[in-house]
Amino acid sequence: MPALTASDAVEDAVNRRRGDLVELSHSIHAEPELAFAEHRSCAKTQALVAEYGFAVAQAPGGLQTAFRAVYGSGPLVIGVCAEYDALPGIGHACGHNIIAASAVGTALALAEVADQLGLTVVLLGTPAEEAGGGKVLMLNAGAFDDIAASVMLHPGPLDIARARSLALSQVAIRYEGREAHAAVAPYLGLNAVDAITVAQVAIGLLRQQMAPGQMAHGIVTDGGQATNVIPARAEMQFTMRANDAASLRELEQRMAACFLAGAVATGCSHEVAETEPSYHELTPDNWLAETFREEMQRLGREPVGADVEAALPLGSTDMGNVTQVMPGIHPIVGIDAGGASVHQPAFATAAAGPSADKAVVEGAIMLARTAVRLAETPHERDRVMESHARRAS
Repeated sequence: MPALTASDAVEDAVNRRRGDLVELSHSIHAEPELAFAEHRSCAKTQALVAEYGFAVAQAPGGLQTAFRAVYGSGPLVIGVCAEYDALPGIGHACGHNIIAASAVGTALALAEVADQLGLTVVLLGTPAEEAGGGKVLMLNAGAFDDIAASVMLHPGPLDIARARSLALSQVAIRYEGREAHAAVAPYLGLNAVDAITVAQVAIGLLRQQMAPGQMAHGIVTDGGQATNVIPARAEMQFTMRANDAASLRELEQRMAACFLAGAVATGCSHEVAETEPSYHELTPDNWLAETFREEMQRLGREPVGADVEAALPLGSTDMGNVTQVMPGIHPIVGIDAGGASVHQPAFATAAAGPSADKAVVEGAIMLARTAVRLAETPHERDRVMESHARRAS
């Protein structure tokens, strides 16, 4: 019997571990944990690769629910990103259990051909994607410094090889006024909740003039305590998104004027503070994305065309920051959620269903085979290694 090619070997490796990978996906799904508190999910995600012989380093950058697991010593260093945080109230409605399990499958498969292909495989446990920017914090702490290219996938309602996302920033706005009795002497007060109302009206009017791709959404987090007291303090949070970082900076300036309008109109003071790192837009590596598309098609999947990809941004992700500094991909692997999309309860249910299990296995196969093809294509291998060398110098 002829020896397996490296691509076939990684596919065989994933299929042999199918039961372990599906069990991992279901286990993480059954115990959803929020950003920076994913202690059980973090431990589960690294357990299988630790058994295989990966060297695991805990808490890179001081993040207690992050890890780096390394196998091999080849010159081409491939990073595989695992996410495992859930959403408040609706659990794994973004399917991060699928991401974690497929990342483990990818890393285990690549480890079996690491010596043959001259690879170092790095599985990165990246917490707090939904809120907190774990990958941004890990990038800043140097956890990606030795990596030449990074891969991961995300579940969704469609198969998308070259997924794109929006740049994002989030701020908290606090208004400070002055209390007064709402009936006896309201004229002595400065109403902080009125400042929020003015700001929200200004933002509502601004929406007509927002550029394509720009959007803003917010909530009031403190709106006073009693109806008979003019509220002296009020707070809200707003998330801003745009097609790219430059457009986001423009939107931030216009939103800042709306926040200021609330203060000016009411006589309150105000403060605007960033609540988490900004997320940059995804910039997928063209060669890796097209290679992944071919792997999708090989398995009988039907990824959407370039026109749909361009018209369909998929929220925001801190993987965008990674793709700004190195070649990387973040494709979407479709699951059957009965018409539901991410961040809906029905999607959380589907994330532990049969199509989700298929996405775990096929996703790991497609990522691993894409990485193998990178390692075996001399000019592309040289390209990413040269890019890394320039970044490291």
